[in-house]
Amino acid sequence: MLSTVRRLAAMIGAVTVLAVAVAACDDKAGPGHAQFNGAAAPSASAGAGGSDAPGDDDPADAGTATPVVTATKAGQPSATTTATTAPPPAGNAYAGRLPKFGPPPAPVKIGLPEGAGAPYFSRIPTEQPVAFLTIDDGWVKRPEALELLRESGVKVTLFLTINAIKDNPGYFKQLRDAGADIEAHTLTHPSLKGKSYDFQKHEICGSADQLKTMYGERPKLFRPPFGDKDATTLKVAHDCGLQAGFFWKETVDKGIVRYQEGKTVQKGDIILMHFRDRFVDDFIAALQAISAAGLTPALLVDYLPAG
Repeated sequence: MLSTVRRLAAMIGAVTVLAVAVAACDDKAGPGHAQFNGAAAPSASAGAGGSDAPGDDDPADAGTATPVVTATKAGQPSATTTATTAPPPAGNAYAGRLPKFGPPPAPVKIGLPEGAGAPYFSRIPTEQPVAFLTIDDGWVKRPEALELLRESGVKVTLFLTINAIKDNPGYFKQLRDAGADIEAHTLTHPSLKGKSYDFQKHEICGSADQLKTMYGERPKLFRPPFGDKDATTLKVAHDCGLQAGFFWKETVDKGIVRYQEGKTVQKGDIILMHFRDRFVDDFIAALQAISAAGLTPALLVDYLPAG
């Protein structure tokens, strides 16, 4: 009888030890599992490159690439994480990353040459300390864009493609209400160079007409997709009532600014970026480059003659 009691006690002790071990394993595995699946885990798309959607205007030009490195404090999201997470709370979500600008100077309007074609600029001929940030297409609609515009207080020019924005025109209305200027970038983003007058007129006039319908004001400015244009393009833009066409001096992608001339933004330079997955990084990199050059962002349309 005594031996039977001892055997039962030993069995109960073994079961107790096993239960404690299992509980200990659960305690160690639980937090790690929760962190991997919870909000603190990085997105699967974090660190991904720019969009492969139509509308990549960047030519393969050999420029000087300047990466913008942004330090982060412990517990704060990295630049890449910020670019792929939910919209930040209103207020100061990007404090410390966005440079501060005063108001741009009162614009001194430039003269435009007379002729049958619209003039074409990659730099506005001005001695004022300003640069012009332009954002193309509209395929990727990052929710952070609105907060960035509001928090930075800068004015930007949007060259929008109808096919890219027609699924959500309200997104760009919010950006316009936050200080962006909406201009034309064709209906379907084709390469225009070498195409017939009628083809180009359909794309250019059609986009200007539809943007007026969507936003209540007809564009005055135009950018040809990929920067590809010919004399017909400029003639059509003029005939469609657009004042000027625009190229660029700097491009921004994946948080890197590339320069066609030198290693800094110059007065009057036009900077190109896109609505891409890394919108946050590109926007902040562009503003940092403008600030480092001692310049202030301004609107292209403000430097063109009225009407």
